[in-house]
Amino acid sequence: MAAGEDSFDLIVIGAGPGGYVAAIRAAQLGFKTACVESRDTLGGTCLNVGCIPSKALLHSSELYELAASDFATFGIKATGLGVELSKMLGHKDKVVGDLTKGIEYLFKKNKVTWLKGRGAIAKPGAVKVTPAKGRAKTYEAKNILIATGSDVARLPGVEIDENRIVSSTGALSLPKVPKHLVVVGGGYIGLEMGSVWRRLGAKVTVVEFLDAVLPTMDGEAAKQMQRLLTKQGMEFRLGTKVLAAETSNRGVTLTVAPAKGGEQEEIKCDHVLVAIGRVPYTDGLGLKQAGVEMDDRGRVKIDGRFQTNVPGIYAIGDVIEGPMLAHLAEEEGIAAVEVMAGQAAHVNYDAIPGVVYTYPEAAAVGKTEEQLKQAGVAYTAGKFPFSANSRGRANDETDGFVKILADAKTDRILGVHIVGPDAGTLIAELALAIEFGASAEDVARTCHAHPTLNEAVKEAALAVAGRAIHI
Repeated sequence: MAAGEDSFDLIVIGAGPGGYVAAIRAAQLGFKTACVESRDTLGGTCLNVGCIPSKALLHSSELYELAASDFATFGIKATGLGVELSKMLGHKDKVVGDLTKGIEYLFKKNKVTWLKGRGAIAKPGAVKVTPAKGRAKTYEAKNILIATGSDVARLPGVEIDENRIVSSTGALSLPKVPKHLVVVGGGYIGLEMGSVWRRLGAKVTVVEFLDAVLPTMDGEAAKQMQRLLTKQGMEFRLGTKVLAAETSNRGVTLTVAPAKGGEQEEIKCDHVLVAIGRVPYTDGLGLKQAGVEMDDRGRVKIDGRFQTNVPGIYAIGDVIEGPMLAHLAEEEGIAAVEVMAGQAAHVNYDAIPGVVYTYPEAAAVGKTEEQLKQAGVAYTAGKFPFSANSRGRANDETDGFVKILADAKTDRILGVHIVGPDAGTLIAELALAIEFGASAEDVARTCHAHPTLNEAVKEAALAVAGRAIHI
């Protein structure tokens, strides 16, 4: 154990999901632990201006749309509906406040010291913390973990002012429902936030440079998502690049053109959401001065045990190579501190689920069909639609499907892709299956309760062998 008030076994820089979870796990393992965070609240981007507030708004807006459009199907009359945006945003803020206070409680419970301020590596074994007010102070650390997450990627010619042109942060707090919102970027964040404001009454146009939305997802699932979102009223301009943006008191004028070349045109709107991705947050951390190696995309290089080339300095989450997912950062944080404690730890990157929280949801784990084809892996696909699922019918949730990809020789599950109701929850069963090396036959022979949406998973597994029952 480190001795002295200003000396720690581990200092974590960053209190997002990866950082705060790592700090708590380290404390459980007996480390004297501190976590550096410059925000006034813990939880990082995810809890403060990302995952949590966006899901609160997605849920609220979905309830409104259900009441306005779908209740009649079930014999429920809803009249006089309206949106009190201030209350909706207030609920979002309360959820964020409660959860961030919860992390502060967990820090106290586990005796994790919160060092308030901006952290930087002064030298290997030392972290300098600069508070918003007052003098900087340097602390000793046997181990240092970089968990600073990521920042919004910028688009040349489009300056984010968080007023007319917003990032995902500004999109969470628009003062009123825009008449027309343009979303630049057809990834997870853009489609989720676009869905929120479309449900509340905005016209939403998605401008995407590539020829498809959700480019990292399985191609069939991505196409299905685009079809369903188009049916809901979202407009898509694919293969289109944004050249410039001009703001005024009345809105924004975007200049766009075909990505492959062609005539320019203008799109006028109230607000623009720039959601083209995120970049590692590594500026000002003293990494270069400490001799930590970085790649050409500004990510920290690590070995198989999350350690950098400098002994005692580790990194996890969005600052290293891999998907930028909060739950992945948590797994990496736990693995990294267990490695520091001399334990055997690993993260199975083939079993990390990804979810798009639109309606319907899209979820995936493992390989896509495109990846398997490119790698020359022989596989068999089994697919089952929610339109043939009894619970889906009862709930009037029939859009989408479950698709399971299994090795053609061994039947081992290689990838699963779900578009449909509660896909983000359904995917957990398949992540577990991949983690334990299960076959499609294993899932097919597992009894699933009736009537549930999960039966679509069982049927898709049966379909791998060509023996689905209900289609």
